[in-house]
Amino acid sequence: MNENLLRTDLVHGAAEVGPGRHGLAIHRLPAWLRGQFPEPQLMAMEAQPSGVRLAFVSEAEHISLISHPSRVVYLGVDRPRGSIDVTVDGRLHMRDPLTGGDRFEIDMQRGAQLFVEGTPHMSEITMPPGRKHIELWLPHNEALELIELRANAKLETSASEERQPRWLHHGSSISQGSNAPGPTDIWPVSVARTAGVWLQNLGFGGSALVDPIVARMIRDTPADLITLKLGINVVNHDAMRLRAFVPAVHGFLDTIRDGHPETPIVLISPIFCGIHESTPGPGGIDPSSFETGTPKFLVSGDPADVPAGKLTLEVIRTALASIVEARKADTQLHYLDGLELFGAADAEEFPLPDNLHPDAGGHARIAARFGERVFAAEGLFPTA
Repeated sequence: MNENLLRTDLVHGAAEVGPGRHGLAIHRLPAWLRGQFPEPQLMAMEAQPSGVRLAFVSEAEHISLISHPSRVVYLGVDRPRGSIDVTVDGRLHMRDPLTGGDRFEIDMQRGAQLFVEGTPHMSEITMPPGRKHIELWLPHNEALELIELRANAKLETSASEERQPRWLHHGSSISQGSNAPGPTDIWPVSVARTAGVWLQNLGFGGSALVDPIVARMIRDTPADLITLKLGINVVNHDAMRLRAFVPAVHGFLDTIRDGHPETPIVLISPIFCGIHESTPGPGGIDPSSFETGTPKFLVSGDPADVPAGKLTLEVIRTALASIVEARKADTQLHYLDGLELFGAADAEEFPLPDNLHPDAGGHARIAARFGERVFAAEGLFPTA
């Protein structure tokens, strides 16, 4: 078949798909929100299609996808490229590392920036014969526009995608997938594929800041289960004191409940992160680590400021648990301690490479434990 088979109904997990500079641009936040608060960090993260996939049923044995990546390159920092993961009937069939694309070169030591335009990327996929369910999971760490999708057989929408329970998750860069080797390795995607649920991932690097506009989006988005992993960005941005954080989370939940009065909500506190456990933010990158090619995060707050309301991860966990307790009349609101997903012992086994984000082993550990506590037969939202 020679025609371009790219259609928006094949795209799952995005808030919007619309015209971009090169093709169809993928957005994880809607246009009204992007227009109301076009903050650069949030805009960069929402354009990276973490958890977004093309899904269809086909007898095709050959598929080609032309896309145009766009990424940020920090000079002197070794960061692996994103990839497109192809699954066939639920199994990982191939991983296609991205090439080409535009890049924004940033010299963090001098503050200089340079835009370099690149060429599109071609994904060539060969598959076994027969009718099969195919998913193309898009990169979690690079923006990507879709240009052409071609195959040697027709592509049908997947009915199984429509039957799956809809899980909407909001969190930080750990939820977006920082340090995971590929888009199917990030913990929310790993959980969704194992549990058989339809994922919409609102994990935004550096941007899970209890923003009211994000609560409004969640309020208006269909979901059978909502999970909210809050706290780490509030601490490392030094964005709030305890007095502001607690009512902000209450308001966040109130807004979501306006649109989801009975939908189960799981409020998740931060996983273990040694630098932020008992020391408040702000956090930053250790300048001396630039020379190693692997930047490491550090924290510059003073633990003596905690009694005055400065936030640490220990304080955040206590606050989130108390919020759920105060709302115990809401029997569909649950608290999940992030240390149950990844605690101090796990950090010994899987050290955080940059002192902040888990590696592949850490993502797998979080996914396994989250699945047990939420989607297993004895979990909060059993899917069996």
